[in-house]
Amino acid sequence: MGAENERDGARVRVLPPAIPLLAVMAGVGLNRVWPLDSVFALAAPQRYWAGGLIVAGAVLGLGAQSVIRMRRSGQSENPWSPTTQIVESGPYRFTRNPMYLQMVVACIGVAIALSNAWILLLTPGCALVLQKFAIEPEEEYLERKFGVEYLAYKSRVRRWM
Repeated sequence: MGAENERDGARVRVLPPAIPLLAVMAGVGLNRVWPLDSVFALAAPQRYWAGGLIVAGAVLGLGAQSVIRMRRSGQSENPWSPTTQIVESGPYRFTRNPMYLQMVVACIGVAIALSNAWILLLTPGCALVLQKFAIEPEEEYLERKFGVEYLAYKSRVRRWM
């Protein structure tokens, strides 16, 4: 079919927010069927850590400008939308994927908040699925579209953190 149409976005094969949601739901379900002895003794400080991780995840993805930065650049945060420029400000200075990182951090926070070891065990799988089916297709698209400019950005900024 030739070169990718300029109007096309990345060939992301999953709905990214669904992946961490499925990890949390699976963890809750598994814990009901096969509860693991809690690795968490939810004392007050751990509740604060859990809340802090959930808030940090939300802030990184939304409040810390990742979505706002995308929209201000005239682009959508939707991975299927075409990209017109590489955003390098805000959280994009530290991670190429702040929205995906936010989802993984939120999973860890939910695991701690619910004292659910299953969610914690499923979180690395969540990160791998996001990387394979969302991040890698996005990066391939960006490399094709922006070439050397994107490769330079990749060399400066880590994928996750």
